[in-house]
Amino acid sequence: MALFRLRIETLSVLLSLGMSGTALANHLCVNPMGSSGCYTTIGAAVSAALAGDEVDIGAGEYNEGVVITKPLSLVGAGADASIINAKGQANGIYIDGLDNSGLFSVLVTGLTVSNANFEGILVTNASSVVIAQNHVVGNDQALNYAAGTCLNQPAFETNEGMDCGEGIHLVGVTFATIANNEVEMNSGGILLSDETGQTYENVITSNSVHDNALDCGITLASHAPSPQASSKIPYGVFSNTISNNSVMRNGLVGAGAGVGIFAPGPGNLAFSNKVIGNVIMNNGQPGVTVHNHAVAPGAPSPNLNGNVIMHNYIAGNHADTGQTATPGTAGINIFSLAPIYAMEISENTIQDEDNDVVFNSPGALDVHLNNLLGSGTGVADLGDGQVNATINYFGCPGGPGTAGCTKINGVPVNSSAPLGTPVGSAPTGPRKSL
Repeated sequence: MALFRLRIETLSVLLSLGMSGTALANHLCVNPMGSSGCYTTIGAAVSAALAGDEVDIGAGEYNEGVVITKPLSLVGAGADASIINAKGQANGIYIDGLDNSGLFSVLVTGLTVSNANFEGILVTNASSVVIAQNHVVGNDQALNYAAGTCLNQPAFETNEGMDCGEGIHLVGVTFATIANNEVEMNSGGILLSDETGQTYENVITSNSVHDNALDCGITLASHAPSPQASSKIPYGVFSNTISNNSVMRNGLVGAGAGVGIFAPGPGNLAFSNKVIGNVIMNNGQPGVTVHNHAVAPGAPSPNLNGNVIMHNYIAGNHADTGQTATPGTAGINIFSLAPIYAMEISENTIQDEDNDVVFNSPGALDVHLNNLLGSGTGVADLGDGQVNATINYFGCPGGPGTAGCTKINGVPVNSSAPLGTPVGSAPTGPRKSL
């Protein structure tokens, strides 16, 4: 948590001073009329800027896509005032470290980004990027949902045909902060993946991610490497923090979770991530969903170990279906054909679900100090793995299975030492949109 506090303090400094951190940076201005010596397009100002400069974007609508290839700050007049309408463009903003090795220290703030064919904001192979206080809405316009295709999407996005990359997408990105954005009405919300490099130590915090109908609100997914990647095996999505977000009503058409952690096949790596302090409600799959779908003899094993789901409020989400099906709606669903170890579920409040926690995997799961307040099952173990579910509150003083309490489903569940009163104070109920 010390690292998290440091990152938030750093974000506050960057937003007040600009990413350059020095008065020597040049300020270039943009407004639609080109008055006062300003540029008329953001792209022209970005091209003219030197590393470390700040581009100040006045109120108005800018019909363009912006590509950033150097360290700089892109500062709008506020998301309700400075609008990038990227209709017909690949992306609203593309921070391109894939073609500009070593790209770092980019700030994007105070903008609305909408109507791009693919992502509203795409970041590849960059570090120390801050995306804060933006409104990312109505992107992924090239998606043919019925066919599951995204026409002309770049080849390095190996698994995004079904959703065009979602609203904000980090690929091969490290030490980024995505904070205080509103992300709505895209195919999906915020995606972290690894087609072009490892994605780690990113903080996704205090965002309002809602009404992205076709996919998850926030996704951490290990994918097949891009055709031009040096590695032939997945790079990994790990040690990222998903904290204090409001994640609501996502995936109601296309069956998406509130927060999804996915290592779908052999060699995929999505481990040691933290989902902490979020409000996760009314999504189209379980509130937090963890999946592996395939293993292969002789192939590298998937890795979903060490993920932590802690101190969240989870309520009113839907069931998982197909191979990963849950017996009714679920707050948390963990399904894997590969063994999972060192995964912790603690201090969550889960209610308005048929099943609060579902585990269907070899391996072991720790479930402690949660308020399991659903309408039926507190903990369901559907596979061969072991669940240690001691020291939880099952909705009444009597413990699991007594009148008024949630129950246990599955023989390998240890539910001893139930608590007689609720635990602490997880976040409660929806948060105001940002």
